Amino acid sequence: MPREIAFGDALIPGLLVWFVVSLGLLLLIDVVIGRFGLYRFVWHPSLFRIALFVCIFGSLALLLY
Repeated sequence: MPREIAFGDALIPGLLVWFVVSLGLLLLIDVVIGRFGLYRFVWHPSLFRIALFVCIFGSLALLLY
């Protein structure tokens, strides 16, 4: 995957694509965790969501670089 993507006349960083994909994965995982009630085992759900997003985004970004 190129490091920059041409979108019209603007160059968009390649990490932006992985950022949007990781947001989608986070929302999907968040719905599954919320539906099964697994947030009751987590001390701070908001902190857990941010940490999960960082893990997803970091692992997807390693695919680019």
